Amino acid sequence: MEVRLQKYLADAGVASRRKAEELIAQGKVKVNGEVVTEMGCKIDPKKDEVTFLDKKIDTKETKMVYIMLNKPRGYLCSTSDDRGRKCVTELIDVDARIYPVGRLDLISEGMLLLTDDGELKNRLTHPSHSLPKVYRVKVAEPVGEEEYEILTAPLEIDGYTIKPVDVM
Repeated sequence: MEVRLQKYLADAGVASRRKAEELIAQGKVKVNGEVVTEMGCKIDPKKDEVTFLDKKIDTKETKMVYIMLNKPRGYLCSTSDDRGRKCVTELIDVDARIYPVGRLDLISEGMLLLTDDGELKNRLTHPSHSLPKVYRVKVAEPVGEEEYEILTAPLEIDGYTIKPVDVM
């Protein structure tokens, strides 16, 4: 079964799909000894040999990493931050390129999944899969009718309208 080269690299834990596209465009990836710089290249993982910086990549030998982390307050759900804030990946020492699955605010704490399994991350976070997100929130005072109406109304974040939330 053929797969896109950037997906193969992401599944092998080399980089995210977007970053893999950059690596391909930079000529750092070879298929069967030939440099590939075009997007959309498909490979057969059973037949083709893929190398990144002349190191053979083999997803069959790659074991995916799955980490459940109790994210403390004060950490970003990111792998890096251009403003120098602490990131959740600083809390973990693994020999894999892992990414947070989903987001918790900087001041939030709670269970967070980190993995190098791009396919799982996509299935859990992409809106097309319609998986519900559940948050447990403590409030200082009971929620009144006005606050309830605000919480359950559609909300716009960063130019996108999100679905109303259920409040129990």
